[in-house]
Amino acid sequence: MSSTATRRMGGWGVLVLVALAQFIVILDTTIVNAALPSIESSFGLSPENLQWVGTAYTLVFDGFLLLGGRLADLFGRERWFIIAVVLFGLASLVTGLAVSDGMLIAARAVQGLAGALLTPSALSIVLVSYAEGHRRNVALSAWGIVASAGGAVGALLGGVLTQFLNWRWNFSINVPVTIVVLAIAPKLLPTDERQATDRQLDIPGAIVITAAVMAMVFGVAEAPARGWGSSSTLGLIIGGLALLALFVAVELRSKNPLVPFGIFKIRNVLGANLAMIPIIAGVFSSFFFSSLYMQGVLGHTPTLTGLALLVTPAFIMIVGSQVPRLLRAWGYKPILFVASVIIALSQLLLAFIPADGNYWANLLPGFVLLGIGAGAVFGPITVAATSGVHWSQTGLASGLVNTSQQLGGSLGLAILTGVSTSVATSFDASAGTKRPCGSTRCSGPRAPDGVPHLRRFLGGRCPRRRVCTQAEGPGERRRVCDIPRVLLSPAE
Repeated sequence: MSSTATRRMGGWGVLVLVALAQFIVILDTTIVNAALPSIESSFGLSPENLQWVGTAYTLVFDGFLLLGGRLADLFGRERWFIIAVVLFGLASLVTGLAVSDGMLIAARAVQGLAGALLTPSALSIVLVSYAEGHRRNVALSAWGIVASAGGAVGALLGGVLTQFLNWRWNFSINVPVTIVVLAIAPKLLPTDERQATDRQLDIPGAIVITAAVMAMVFGVAEAPARGWGSSSTLGLIIGGLALLALFVAVELRSKNPLVPFGIFKIRNVLGANLAMIPIIAGVFSSFFFSSLYMQGVLGHTPTLTGLALLVTPAFIMIVGSQVPRLLRAWGYKPILFVASVIIALSQLLLAFIPADGNYWANLLPGFVLLGIGAGAVFGPITVAATSGVHWSQTGLASGLVNTSQQLGGSLGLAILTGVSTSVATSFDASAGTKRPCGSTRCSGPRAPDGVPHLRRFLGGRCPRRRVCTQAEGPGERRRVCDIPRVLLSPAE
């Protein structure tokens, strides 16, 4: 490598730059949620079409991650990083200026493609910029903090922008960030001198694995609404598995495979990718169902919900900042074990939230444990997934770990949503779930909207969207509360 490139390697400015770019990619997976009602009213979208505003992004993003990682290995990490940032900024601008639902959904799909090119190339830049050891552990811990906190910040920022400005700002906000990244990148990024000598891309393998991942992700995502036993769901999932088997056959015959299977002989790479799936399934699902609970049952605005969720990324940052020291002392194996146990405990606490719960007693303890566990797990699991990988396959390793993360999120959310839907069907669809009020909170004042009333929200006042009605029991008249079915059936 040249002396100039060598001087650039290892500087923390590289990490800040690529982490900033990765932050807006993760941000866009959740910032859209708060804008969906406004988008629906702007374009008169049906529920079936509205879901594609989010699905178009995640589906393309998940499907092209492996290809994006391999392109970075073969044709230059810096080059593909720049291309991806430009494409992401342009797609964000078009999304914010969209004049029709078709234009909006198409632009979201291009955003997903740009994100799939950007994420593995950015992580690959981190891996080649910092040699294995303490400095790389610091960099990957910071990377994990950014990736995990981006989703929570997106939920809050999306609510603020939608409530006080306009839904278009949820996408347009990416444009100035991409301009800053593009202005600084040439000065900070290492040159692409370390590239694979054989640049033949396995096009058949790329087509097959992209189609396989997209089919399985879409099938799993649609399963709660269409039913796990429906012909469309089974067709997509079985078709995806068949394409995955075909991909293995194609790769075994290819002279230049998209995914050289030798990388899985590195046990920590295989183990980390397998462990990533259930861990992310739990973490992502916790954010989703907690948001539904606070908005659908406790009756709070997206802004208040986002503020309440910030305790988790706060603890992620606190704990994550200490992870490099722990990695130096103990290595990643014991940390991953303890962190996984802590995450499991947080899931256990959040699984038993009562319908008349409040923030301090029922949500905060689980959020704190979730932040501690997630803060301790993301850095070490990324270290494990990339340690021992040759520099010529760092993009591939980055694509693999991000694909495992996205599959975990999609699979976990789909399964748990399906469980909640099946539970909801046992209740009267017209009246919802009924229970005795048993508390003066049910007849207390409505919690008004707006940030100044956060204290009242945290104190557990009566939910705005819980409707109290009169019902006759056997030989008595009593007040009962209808629990909104959105908590139990978010797919409806």
